[in-house]
Amino acid sequence: AAMFNIVNNCRDTIWPAAIPRGGGRQLNSGQTWNLDVPAGTSAARIWGRTGCNFDSSGRGSCQTGDCGGALSCSLSGKSPTTLAEFTLNGRFNLDSFDLSVIDGFNIPMQFSST
Repeated sequence: AAMFNIVNNCRDTIWPAAIPRGGGRQLNSGQTWNLDVPAGTSAARIWGRTGCNFDSSGRGSCQTGDCGGALSCSLSGKSPTTLAEFTLNGRFNLDSFDLSVIDGFNIPMQFSST
């Protein structure tokens, strides 16, 4: 198991998402989302969505990073999305992470370990 603290340092609201765990939520400027990654999760992606509107059932859309109109994502976000990717207990039992713009760039992102 692992914990990732996702902090919105942007002036605007973002809607971070994560797969394969499934998840997403609204994150106002200055807020933190403590993402608990269950044991056995080997790899995942985290990205920020912008310009989102969701109804009370969690259905809606985002201008960037939309994942099939869901607040809680089970699919990758639609390009462009800046990605944080991580592998837990990978080769040689090591953890690794990276930032990627392979799917485009939509927001600045920083990723670090503690």
